[in-house]
Amino acid sequence: MNIRQDTNIAAELVLLAALATLWGGSYTFIKLGVATIPPITLIAARTAIAGLLLLGVMAARGIRMPCDAATWRRFAFQAVLNSVVPWTLIAWGERHVDAALATILNSAGPIFTFLLTAVVTRHEATPPRKLFGVVAGMAGILLIVGVDAFHDVGGGLLAEAAIVAATICYACAAIFGRSFGRLDPMAPAAGSLLAGAAVLIPASLVVEQPWTLSPSLSSVLALLALAVFSTAAAFAIYFRLVQTLGSVGTTAQAYLRVPIGVAISVAFLGESLSRTAWVGLACVVLGVAAMTIPARRLARVKPS
Repeated sequence: MNIRQDTNIAAELVLLAALATLWGGSYTFIKLGVATIPPITLIAARTAIAGLLLLGVMAARGIRMPCDAATWRRFAFQAVLNSVVPWTLIAWGERHVDAALATILNSAGPIFTFLLTAVVTRHEATPPRKLFGVVAGMAGILLIVGVDAFHDVGGGLLAEAAIVAATICYACAAIFGRSFGRLDPMAPAAGSLLAGAAVLIPASLVVEQPWTLSPSLSSVLALLALAVFSTAAAFAIYFRLVQTLGSVGTTAQAYLRVPIGVAISVAFLGESLSRTAWVGLACVVLGVAAMTIPARRLARVKPS
C-alpha cells in the first residue's frame, strides 16, 4: 500500500513538473510566434484552438457546458482578465523584451493576488511569511524594471510595464475565478477561452488582417505548441492536479516554472540575463515560494 501511494505521489509530482515546464515554455513559444505573427492574431488562434480542444475533452468526460446567458457573461469577463488582455499584452511585450524577462515578470501573479485580496476583498489572513514574499517579489520586479527605467524609456520599459500589467490582470482573474466554485473547473476554462476567441478573432480581422500575413514555419509550429501543449494540455493537467494534490499543492508550479522558463529561453533562444536580472530572478522565486508553499511544509523543513 505504501509503495502504491509513493508511486502515485511520484506520478503527480512528475505531472507537476510537466505543468511547470509547459507553462514556463509558453514564453519561448510566444517569442517565436510573434516573430512573424502579430500579437492579436497569435492570441486569437491560441484561444480558439485551446478552447475547442478543451471542449472536446469535456465532451469525452461527459461534462456539459452551461448554456445560460448569465454564466457566459461571467465567462466573457473572466476571458478579458485571464486571456484577452494579459495574453495580448505579453505577446506584444515579447516583441521588445526577451522571453526570460517575461517569464520572471509574469511569475509574480501570487504576489499581486495577495496585495489585491489584502486591500480589496480582505478574505484571507496576512501572515508574516506572505508579507515577506510580497517584499521579496516586488524587490525583484523593481530590480529588473527599475534599472531599465534609467536607461530605456522606449519600447523595452513599456513592454516590461505591459507584462507587469498582464500579471495584475491574472491576479484579478484569480480573485474573480472564485465565483465559479459550483462548476467543474474545465467549464470556466473552456468557456473563457471560447469567449476570448469570440472577442479576439474579430479584432484580429479588423486590426491585423491575418489573410495578408506570411508567417514562418517556426512561428506556426510555435503557435500550435502554445495552443495544444501550453494551454489545452496544461489546463487538463492542472485540473487533475487540483483534484489529487489540492489547490495549494498545485500552486507549487508558480515558483517551479520561473527557473524552468528562464532555462528554456536561454537554451533554445540563446538569451542571457544581466547580473541585476539574475538577482531579480532570485528575489521573485523566493517571494513566490513564500507566497505559495503551505505553512505546514515550511514548518516541517525548519531545523529542530
